[in-house]
Amino acid sequence: MRGYFSRMNSTLRGFLIIVAIAAVIVALRLEATLVALLLIARIAFLLAIAFFIFLMWRAVADLGVNWYGGAHGLQVLAFVGVLALSGVAMWRTWRDQHRYV
Repeated sequence: MRGYFSRMNSTLRGFLIIVAIAAVIVALRLEATLVALLLIARIAFLLAIAFFIFLMWRAVADLGVNWYGGAHGLQVLAFVGVLALSGVAMWRTWRDQHRYV
C-alpha cells in the first residue's frame, strides 16, 4: 500500500489528505476545535510576518528614516548604500539557506 501512495500524483494525494481531515472533523463534530486552530494559525501568521520584518529591520529602518525625514546630500548616498547592502545581505542569506550540499 505504501508504494501506491508514493507513486500517486502529489496533488491528488494532497487533496485526499484534505478530504480525510475534513471527514474526521465532520464525523467527530470538531468544528469548535477547528475554529480554535484557525485562530492559532492566524496568530502564528502574524508572528511570522513580525519575524520577517525583524529579520529585515535594517532595510525597514532605512526606508522609515527616509520617508520620515527625507534625505539631502550625502544622506541620499547613505540611504542607497544601506538599501543595497541590505538587499545583498538578504540575497546571501537566502542563497545560504537554499544550498543543499
